[in-house]
Amino acid sequence: MTIQPAKLALANGSVFSGTAFGASGEIHGEVVFNTSMTGYQEILTDPSYNGQIVTMTYPLIGNYGVNAEDVESHGLFLRGFVIRELCELPSNYRSNESLDSYLKRNGIIGIQGIDTRALVRQIRIHGAMPGMLSTVDLDDASLIEKAKSGPSLVGKDLACEVMPEETSDWESPLDTLGRPVEFGAEEGADTGLHIVAIDYGMKWNIPRFLKDTGCRVTVVPGKTSAEEILALNPDGVFLSNGPGDPEPLDYAISTIRTLLGQKPIFGICLGLQLLGLACGGKTYKLRFGHRGANQPVLNHATGKVEITSQNHGFALDSDSLPAEVEVTHINLNDDTVEGIRHTVHPAFGVQYHPEASSGPHDSHYLFREFVELMKAQTVAAG
Repeated sequence: MTIQPAKLALANGSVFSGTAFGASGEIHGEVVFNTSMTGYQEILTDPSYNGQIVTMTYPLIGNYGVNAEDVESHGLFLRGFVIRELCELPSNYRSNESLDSYLKRNGIIGIQGIDTRALVRQIRIHGAMPGMLSTVDLDDASLIEKAKSGPSLVGKDLACEVMPEETSDWESPLDTLGRPVEFGAEEGADTGLHIVAIDYGMKWNIPRFLKDTGCRVTVVPGKTSAEEILALNPDGVFLSNGPGDPEPLDYAISTIRTLLGQKPIFGICLGLQLLGLACGGKTYKLRFGHRGANQPVLNHATGKVEITSQNHGFALDSDSLPAEVEVTHINLNDDTVEGIRHTVHPAFGVQYHPEASSGPHDSHYLFREFVELMKAQTVAAG
């Protein structure tokens, strides 16, 4: 691979020099970090990273290559990719492309050879901040100024850039390699239930899980109105993950508020935050967010600790939640809200990703809880 210099400049004046891989060019984004040791293809194809330059803390990335089966969306939406060392010769029987080739083909700029520990320390101290990644402008002062003057993610609707344009039926179940042991054939039996999944930037393993519970799944764009959703006659409504600040998504909050009490609702990540806002709560930006596959979460109902996969930079303010909304899960690292449940209406959500692939399997039960909630409401409705 031809050696090409690249630089990453942060808005606080720090500059990191390395070598480029993937595409060439220049891009602005919020610099964040992910602590996962595996799953870089899932990270690359997760629409929730729209607008961000992602740093991997694990030092060697690309060692098992890339394949066509493990993608989580219809494209790559992150702005840039930062790693310590690129593996140029991947070794895995499922690999059909190198990471370098994959990023190049999708127009994503990568930088390697920098001290990612020092970079992550900067983010932990100063918080996630704007950055400029470039292979064309290598002047430190110029890059720092560009990093400072770039747009902020706060107050911007990033979901509208990644959500689908059309309604579709989801047909793909879990792959046999990704199906947990507890999701056997009996879980795939037809329940006769219909789920409408509102897509704000949904990872594809979510509808795979919903499909594997035996439900019919219809995916609708994030801007679909409550009236249009109800016209599809669902037994339940799912609120997906997605990128950025939830507060600008007025259309989503309004839709969820209308659906509350009419249909069972289950939200994940951004979906949880939107559910909380629809209930009257508030959100705030975390200092550097939660991004990784080893976040400990306490389930108040069971007293058990679940190891979870997470990717979010905003959180629900527990003090802002109304009395009829209870906090069901908390993050044991910082006591932030990881789950809520409405005590009057059939609605709940979690901040983490129970569908993670690759990732821990501790929280798959939530999909079955959603199915049981829909069954209970169907019986109650007669």
